[in-house]
Amino acid sequence: MATFAIGDIHGCFRTLQHLMKAIRFDPGRDRLWLTGDLVNRGPGSLEVLRWVRGLGDRAVCVLGNHDLKLLARGLGIRSSLNNPQLSSILAAGDREDLLAWLRGRPLVHREGGHVLVHAGLLPGWTVDRAIQLGEEIRGCLTGPGAVELLQGLSARDHSDCEEKEPGSLRLAMALRAMTQLRTLNPDGTMDLDFVGPLAEMPDTLIPWFSFPRRRNNSATIVFGHWAALGLFQAPGIAGLDTNCVRGGKLTAMRLEDGRIFQQGFAD
Repeated sequence: MATFAIGDIHGCFRTLQHLMKAIRFDPGRDRLWLTGDLVNRGPGSLEVLRWVRGLGDRAVCVLGNHDLKLLARGLGIRSSLNNPQLSSILAAGDREDLLAWLRGRPLVHREGGHVLVHAGLLPGWTVDRAIQLGEEIRGCLTGPGAVELLQGLSARDHSDCEEKEPGSLRLAMALRAMTQLRTLNPDGTMDLDFVGPLAEMPDTLIPWFSFPRRRNNSATIVFGHWAALGLFQAPGIAGLDTNCVRGGKLTAMRLEDGRIFQQGFAD
């Protein structure tokens, strides 16, 4: 039995299936951890959603920012956007089942010494605190507060996550950190503008995982989102988004020994 963590799929269904063959994934024995962003940009977003949902508890998938865009569209938020990949899901006969399943995905998942999140964790959070916030967010997304929470993501540019903020705004800030974080300012607030590789990062910014005295460094954090970072491995850190949807590779890491498997873009 093995557990494979997979980077952002973004609708690259054919590439995903080739990777599953390459790692000899057996759904009766093995498990998948998925860093989120199952959908958008790639041509097989609907197929990816159906396949992952069909794995049941053999797959753990955290929500990514592109998954949230789909949920927002499903709730009538940003409905004027023309996005054929998301529109194909919203036009499907099983859309309500797929959206309900997606709304129920966690934001942070921990097993043993590994933690799964889409983008990153703020340095002041312990892993326990991040999981608690993630469960609050999931409660909102699966309940009547979903619209207000998702609207809050675009209400203003949240750079901080203060406990003193009102409930919905505090959770929107936390959700943005978990699904969009790449770099931090020296005071620990989020910078959401820089998306490039480390070599081009301004001296005024710090990668979230390099922030001094980060309180969640007791576990190995597995994440995606930062495509320009590429495959990034350091003690306690595994970044797995290798930009498959733009002609890169889809990356898997076997959690038991850290071995890397990659499949070139095939869609």
